[in-house]
Amino acid sequence: MVPSRVVPVVVVALWLQAVGWGEAAVPLNMALPGCPSSCGDMAVPYPFGIGPGCYLDGFNLTCNDDGSHRPPKLFLGDGTVEVLEISLENTTVRVSSVVDTNGTVVPGVGTGNGTWGSGLAGAGPFYLTGQRNQLVVRGCNMQAVLLDARNSSYVVAACTSICAYVNSNPGLPALASQPMDHCSGVSCCQTSIYVGLTSYTVQLSPVGDMMPSFFFPAMGLVFIADAEWFDGNATNLGPLPNEEKPVVPATLDWTIGESDCTGRDGAPGSGTACSSSNSLCRDATGLSRSGHSCHCSPGYEGNPYIPDGCQDIDECARPEAYSCYGGCRNKPGLFSCFCPEGTQGDPRIRNGCIQKLSIGLFVGLAVGGGISLICLVPGIIYFMHKLKARQAKRLRAKYFKQNRGLLLQQLVDKDIAERMIFSLEELEKATNKFDEARKLGGGGHGTVYKGILSNQDVVAIKKSKITIQREIEDFINEVAILSQINHRNVVRLFGCCLETQVPLLVYEFISNGTLSEYLHVEDALSLSWQDRLRIAIDTASALAYLHSSALTSIIHRDVKSANILLDHRLIAKVSDFGASRGIPIDQTGVTTAIQGTFGYLDPEYYQTSRLTDKSDVYSFGVILVELLTRKKPSAFMHSEGTSLIAHFNLVISQDKLCEILDPQMISECLEGAKEVATLASRCLNLKGDERPTMRQVEMALERLLVENKNTEKGRSAELNCTLAQISNNNDENSRQYSAEQSLLLSASFPR
Repeated sequence: MVPSRVVPVVVVALWLQAVGWGEAAVPLNMALPGCPSSCGDMAVPYPFGIGPGCYLDGFNLTCNDDGSHRPPKLFLGDGTVEVLEISLENTTVRVSSVVDTNGTVVPGVGTGNGTWGSGLAGAGPFYLTGQRNQLVVRGCNMQAVLLDARNSSYVVAACTSICAYVNSNPGLPALASQPMDHCSGVSCCQTSIYVGLTSYTVQLSPVGDMMPSFFFPAMGLVFIADAEWFDGNATNLGPLPNEEKPVVPATLDWTIGESDCTGRDGAPGSGTACSSSNSLCRDATGLSRSGHSCHCSPGYEGNPYIPDGCQDIDECARPEAYSCYGGCRNKPGLFSCFCPEGTQGDPRIRNGCIQKLSIGLFVGLAVGGGISLICLVPGIIYFMHKLKARQAKRLRAKYFKQNRGLLLQQLVDKDIAERMIFSLEELEKATNKFDEARKLGGGGHGTVYKGILSNQDVVAIKKSKITIQREIEDFINEVAILSQINHRNVVRLFGCCLETQVPLLVYEFISNGTLSEYLHVEDALSLSWQDRLRIAIDTASALAYLHSSALTSIIHRDVKSANILLDHRLIAKVSDFGASRGIPIDQTGVTTAIQGTFGYLDPEYYQTSRLTDKSDVYSFGVILVELLTRKKPSAFMHSEGTSLIAHFNLVISQDKLCEILDPQMISECLEGAKEVATLASRCLNLKGDERPTMRQVEMALERLLVENKNTEKGRSAELNCTLAQISNNNDENSRQYSAEQSLLLSASFPR
């Protein structure tokens, strides 16, 4: 186990400030009289200004026109932050944030501090706009947390970037140095910022404990970027390390003063900065914002912060923008659009006004057309029916091919495949056309609905959200695998529907949720020891069947408590086979891309990319620890910075199991818990060859269940548990992790 340490990561020096989008040209009456109205090609609208008397307090700008920049550039305040765009309408500013590849992390602490510049940490008008920005981490096995500088325990964003390496090829370059198209968690991650800030602290820490030191990249980037500019595309940053410093735009919000629009009734007046007639005042919104902003009334444009700054828009001079292609008459704040005399139709569409027909001509055309229509109606109806049927057939064929129906027929017995095919009409009827009231839940990959088939079977219907090739491959993989499985502890697949753009899966309905939901509740008591032991046996039985009893050895590859469903009798059902892989009987493993969930992932598989049945054994060992401790593997961190599994192995080696056990287990069956902990430790062996098989694990648990029923084992004295140990563990177990901490301490690998 590698001890927690500070990762040598380079922090981006974020210096942000300013105001929203901008206009390229300077409209009339945008700056105060006698004040500069532009700097280079940037407009300078009041309340911003250059020079004394030209701006409101906190909105001063600097124009660098000394020849060092061509054209001259506009900077915020004292001239350290370049302003890229200013918008009065959006009350936002886009500024340039230069990525500093020479920045450092404070030694031994792992934090980097940054503020938004002068005036922002106090009563300044500028705030980081969480809705428009992303926290981005570029590098390997690092975790960045954005904290409120005023309250270092308040997390506003967290992001984890993880890389995979092959030990046998130490000469491979780090993934962080390779260009990539997407920022999805491997070598680059991104996350939303949900609270605006005026100052921040960046906290950095390493992720994982098995990464060889010669693979760790010497540099990384942690920065905030405008979400629209970045859009998950890491190619905007180039490879790392890079001698050229990328310039990253970020967006800030701003407000006027600290007073709101109370008593103004939406009209300009005293107490606000809205000086123009035909302007409106709006209160600032958000947790960290106060004050107001001014906007021109509908039908007007310009600058609401100066007298007569809002001018009427001549909509008739802009037919494309206001969609008026007939006659147009401008009015103050309004306009009317109509067809010219002698024409009729819709003047808001191009060529929408047509010449009016005379009554005689209209009657003649109507009579002739009516007779022709009567003759053509039967033919038109027949033709439309045929056309609709042909189009529906082509569309079904297209979706069938797109959803890899031919591949499914090759992977699954033809007779079985035909029985498993559901029509879209049948599933729409079963779910009342996928009514929201039938929704059971959803996640990143799709939504699950409760349905009732015509034979009254209650089913769960999984509807995918997207149709990218990888998702379809996972869909076909899950159908092919589940069609070969018949086991009481594996969720049953009734069939699928291939007639839609997104494929649908039809499972048996499991009513009681997941094992994770049962374990991780706020109550002091959860599942009894007897129930936990039986659920572990059910899960082990299913995995043992998959490994050794199916036609092809099947590795689940994503064993976790959230993928173990419980029915009304608390019988466990293993689910979600999208990431599973089949391995021929004569092979012991296969080399494949890493998939799984952080916290449950086999470290040997993570390091070598070699997938075997012992990878599932390791993940099952994590579940046994979760059953014993009621702690989430992805959310637990000991005070010494170690993960749940690392801390578990430590207390086992020191014979201090009581320090980590769920207090409920101490009171119910502690001796049995000790035997399960010993079995879990064997499953968690770093060397896969030294782990037991799932069949051996199943037999050990069944023996323990029989002993548990026939003996009086289980008192705390038999394990020498002191009251202090039990009390200490009870306090730690009752600790509630916030959503921010869970996000900070968890990560997922691609599915």
